[in-house]
Amino acid sequence: MKKVLIAAFVFAACLSCENPVTKKIKETKENVSNTTKAVKELNKMQDDIEDLQKQEPLTNEELKAWLPESIDGMKRTSYKAGETSFVSIASVSATYANEDKSRQFKVEVIDGAGQFGAAATAGMRMLMSQDFEEEDENQIRKTVKKNGVKAVEEYQKNNNRSSIEFMQGNRFYIKATGINMNIDDTWDAIDDLNTKDLE
Repeated sequence: MKKVLIAAFVFAACLSCENPVTKKIKETKENVSNTTKAVKELNKMQDDIEDLQKQEPLTNEELKAWLPESIDGMKRTSYKAGETSFVSIASVSATYANEDKSRQFKVEVIDGAGQFGAAATAGMRMLMSQDFEEEDENQIRKTVKKNGVKAVEEYQKNNNRSSIEFMQGNRFYIKATGINMNIDDTWDAIDDLNTKDLE
């Protein structure tokens, strides 16, 4: 009877823990799911890419005009437009900071219009089709859906630094980075950007 109870206990313990076989099956399922999503996104992207290749990218002046003077109480301290124009890709980046620069926000935008722009943003769209979540002692990285937009969030625990990457309207790749800003703070700053105005 004692042996039966021990055996039952061991069996129950094995069921409650994730053994290597169960873990591998779970990983394989997730990989298959992500591969299926990637294939679907690739098929959908082909038509979009052809359309984007025919469109004119925004000019440096248009991208600069879109940038606000301040975001979430932080003033714009610098900007760069046309950094990637040598490869015919329209882009803009800007940095915002509070008075003592202890809190900073940076935004980078790549326009997916034009032949090279469409190719440059295709990889990011593929990444957005995945579903993943990773965490270790230093950082959390995962895909989320917020305000109808699929995004990749990354948060560095040791220095309160966050970044959010997403596609606006399947055309504009946007990366926002917050220093001394958590994920929610960075999303609040993104809201101030009015990214829909780019479309």
